[in-house]
Amino acid sequence: MPHIRELWTSQDERKWGEALDSYWTVPSVVKNRELEMRFNHLDSAAIRVLSQRDWYDFLKDEYFVWKYTAKNRLASSRKHLRQYEAGNELQELFAIKEQLFSFDLKDIRRGLAIAKGIKGLGYAGGSGLLSVLFPKWFGTADQFVARALWELELMPERQTLLKIRPEDLKEPDAVLLVDIMRRKASELNALFHTDAWTPRKIDMVLWATRSSVTP
Repeated sequence: MPHIRELWTSQDERKWGEALDSYWTVPSVVKNRELEMRFNHLDSAAIRVLSQRDWYDFLKDEYFVWKYTAKNRLASSRKHLRQYEAGNELQELFAIKEQLFSFDLKDIRRGLAIAKGIKGLGYAGGSGLLSVLFPKWFGTADQFVARALWELELMPERQTLLKIRPEDLKEPDAVLLVDIMRRKASELNALFHTDAWTPRKIDMVLWATRSSVTP
């Protein structure tokens, strides 16, 4: 696939399609292809009606496994999540799910605040959850997206982006990253006369370019 600098300004629909397809060749994605496919076609309506226990199990056994591919990170994040079960607080976790399905999806800041309220999730994990539940509104704001966007020298927000600490994202960082992905999806939809591009797909493209970005 072309370097992100070349792709970002490309008006070639084929190149963008190929870049999106390349996501499925990333080693970590290939390794977890079955889970990746499930999350790529996640039925958010089905998640919305999950019971307290099923919501907890979904996060512990599926979402956290999908988001945290490093074993040590998965273990530490799950340790925090398990506090809900250990403390008999599944109702508290369930209340967060109710909030996730009732806020104004246009409000990036609010969505991130709700998702980050889940124990074990930071802004990267919270935005990731939003991206699979509401792919038309959110993309994952994580270190790989930030590093990929660093490569775009003509990005208007470049100086702000360069100040981001990729492994310690703050709220303004995550809001900016999601906003950039929203704008790019809208730009591509207008350019290609479609509604197929979403912030989630933009984050997949950026994730796929990570191998060409210096950590």
